[in-house]
Amino acid sequence: MATDNVYVLFFLLAFLCIQLIKPNVCDGALTSGCIPAERSALLEFKRGLKDPTNRLSSWVGEDCCKWEGVTCSNHTGHVVKLDLHSPHPFSDDTLGGELRPSLLGLKNLKYLDLSMNNFGGINIPEFMGSFHQLQYLNLAGAGLGGVLPHQLGNLSNLQHLDLSNDLVHGTEFSIGDALWISHLSSLKHLNLGNVKFQNGTHWLEALNMLPSIVEIYLYSCEIPSVPLSLPHVNFTSLSVIDLAYNFINSTMPSWLSNISGLEHLDLSYNNLQGNIPPTFGNLASLEELYLDNNPLQGGIPTSFKNLCKLKNLILTAINISQDLLELDEIFSGCIKMSLESLYLYQTNIRGQLPEWLFQLRKLKALYLGSNLISGSIPVSLGQLASLQELSLAQNQLEGIMSEAHLGNLTELKYVSISDNQIGGHVPNLLHLNDLEDLDLSSNYFEGPLPYFPAGLGFLDLSNNSFSGIISLGIIMNMSNLIELSFSKNNLSGTIPLSICQLLSLVALDLSKNMLSGELPNCWSNSSRIRVMDFSSNNISGVIPESICSIVSLQSLHLSNNSLSEELPLSLKDCTELVLLDAGYNDLKGEIPTWIGESLTHLKFLKLRSNMFTGDIPPNLSRLSALQFLDLSDNELSGTIPRNFGNFTAMKVIRKFPGFILDVYEGGYEEQMFLTTKGNTLDYDSSLSLMNILDLSDNNLFGGVPEELTSLSGLFSLNLSGNHFTGEITENISKLQQLESLDLSRNNFSGTIPSSLATLTYLAYLNLSYNNLSGEIPLGNQLQTFNASSYIGNPDLCGFPLNQSCKDNKTAQGQSNPNDRDENEMIWFYTSMAPGFVVGFWAVWGTLILNKNWNLYYFRFIDNMFDQVYVFTILNMSRIKRRCCSQQE
Repeated sequence: MATDNVYVLFFLLAFLCIQLIKPNVCDGALTSGCIPAERSALLEFKRGLKDPTNRLSSWVGEDCCKWEGVTCSNHTGHVVKLDLHSPHPFSDDTLGGELRPSLLGLKNLKYLDLSMNNFGGINIPEFMGSFHQLQYLNLAGAGLGGVLPHQLGNLSNLQHLDLSNDLVHGTEFSIGDALWISHLSSLKHLNLGNVKFQNGTHWLEALNMLPSIVEIYLYSCEIPSVPLSLPHVNFTSLSVIDLAYNFINSTMPSWLSNISGLEHLDLSYNNLQGNIPPTFGNLASLEELYLDNNPLQGGIPTSFKNLCKLKNLILTAINISQDLLELDEIFSGCIKMSLESLYLYQTNIRGQLPEWLFQLRKLKALYLGSNLISGSIPVSLGQLASLQELSLAQNQLEGIMSEAHLGNLTELKYVSISDNQIGGHVPNLLHLNDLEDLDLSSNYFEGPLPYFPAGLGFLDLSNNSFSGIISLGIIMNMSNLIELSFSKNNLSGTIPLSICQLLSLVALDLSKNMLSGELPNCWSNSSRIRVMDFSSNNISGVIPESICSIVSLQSLHLSNNSLSEELPLSLKDCTELVLLDAGYNDLKGEIPTWIGESLTHLKFLKLRSNMFTGDIPPNLSRLSALQFLDLSDNELSGTIPRNFGNFTAMKVIRKFPGFILDVYEGGYEEQMFLTTKGNTLDYDSSLSLMNILDLSDNNLFGGVPEELTSLSGLFSLNLSGNHFTGEITENISKLQQLESLDLSRNNFSGTIPSSLATLTYLAYLNLSYNNLSGEIPLGNQLQTFNASSYIGNPDLCGFPLNQSCKDNKTAQGQSNPNDRDENEMIWFYTSMAPGFVVGFWAVWGTLILNKNWNLYYFRFIDNMFDQVYVFTILNMSRIKRRCCSQQE
């Protein structure tokens, strides 16, 4: 009996095993490790791909379940996951080619990730909507483009959909009617960042029909508007909504306040107007709120005191306009128990730093910069023991800082107390072991340079009153430095050789001090430096030979020193140079021809005020990126090469400032003294806009090549102080962007071309001390210049000179002295008012306004006053004629 039971049990177990393994036997999983049909589908899919680095080299053999990126089910052997995302985006290690429909052979596929590859702008194939088992689809940053196929709406089991576009590959997604999204009934995570939404896409209606949606990312979608209300808010599971960087132009949508489970809300960088809704205080689950960079106003609602879970409150660049003391009721509520980041940067808040601020004990990031905060920094700052980031820059703070302020803030990583009026010595910071970025620029700090923590990466002490030397110990203690600026201080002594050992350094600025001695000659090719600025010191000697062993060097400032001898041949190895400023030194010899041959990336070349001799090398015209060339105040001779009309970059009109360097790191901003419009100013953010050719104060002769008039983007042209002859060409009118023209102190002859009047941006004109003759043309800008623009030309006549032209006729015949006197008086009185305004603007406006605005602001003001001036003159002429006719 017992034996029979054993046999029965054995047969039952055997039958059960057969039933369990039967599907695998039928599918061939037990014999090959993966199903042959699916292996064939994968191989056919691979044949359509481009794999430049052979990432799919493992796709050989029978067992496809062991191939890279392929995952099979342990139970059925079917391929359920295909993960081919690029581990190194934007590199050569990316897949491309085509997406073949053979992939449909993977009928049990649940997970597909092709993100961060580069498929060259091809459309998402419609067959992607046929993977009915698919739960995860990620095509983000894959170099795909076109209109999103509505067939994706067939993926009813899909839980995660990421079609965000990084735009790096130059491709673009767009979406038409988005109602197909409503069919994704299982969707929890949706990311359509940088997908361009067309009008009438019904995206909100579609999303509101998804019962399980948890996260929605629609940033940078060019969404023009959002419905202000919804008949029914169905977002019962929604915790994240990101609508940042869109074109939303409205007040705040009311339905947002009804999403009770909302944890993360980002509406930054839109055009939302009106007040912040007090109903946002009802979002009890809210942890992160980003409303920055919108024209919102009206202050922070008092209801925010009830946001007991809020960790990050980002209100940068909105108009709060409240005294900090007025916010006490809000930040003394339960919000103070959770808040970790508070961004009130550039919000027009005012007053002194209040005590409630230092009760936010969990605060890790505090940004109060660019406001109207005054008074001293309370010692209570030291109570924020968790603080990691602190910005109080660009306020009206004063007093001193001591160890008591920062002694307890041991977790600080970033500190900016710049553009204030804080003085005294810098307190001891050596205990701040985590400090990475310190900006104390533009204050009143004094005394010797202090020692800083060894881990510091960014240090800016510029525009203070530090004195003494740069000691060896200070430099050696900061071996991790990436950016270092001691500019605009009173530092003296020599530059320590140890500075060559800062191998992580990218930007070094020691300009505008009193440093002396020679430049260090210890540079090596292991250095990462891209920017070196030693300008405006007392440095002597020669340019060191080793400086161009730094293969990464892109910007070299040596101006306003006492450097001597010739430009070293080793400079030709600085093949990455974008900017070379060696002006105002004692350099001599000829301008090397290798500049035009080797330094092919140059955009800015300034060699003014040296002792260079010989001809200007014609091959400088090979510098196609050159937009600024200043060879003035040397001893150059010969003629202007005709091929100077080939400067490609001087034909480009630049409207928006950009970075000078090809590769930009950190916060360093290029700056350089430029001479234009008769003035020398220090330019920084607008430097990239400058197209300037300055050959003034040399011994150049001959005619000005007609080819120069093809430089249509030229901002300033200065050929003064030479021996140029011939006439000023009528084609000068081709330089339509010209704002400054100086041809003074030459031997130009003939008449002033009337085409000058078409240069509507012209703000500075100097034709003085030549041999010009005839009547000065009038019209547009030319009527705004006074006699100083034309003096020293004995044969010139007409307004604004006192010398009338001999053949001038009135409507009645020959003019008489009385008429001339009347005319001069009329000119005098009519030009007095606009002349006073223009003069006031030219002098005081330059002093009052930030120098970075003058390129935009001056052009606007020039044109406005010119139009008023011309209107006045023309109307006075009409009045005079009417008066004369009535007297007849």
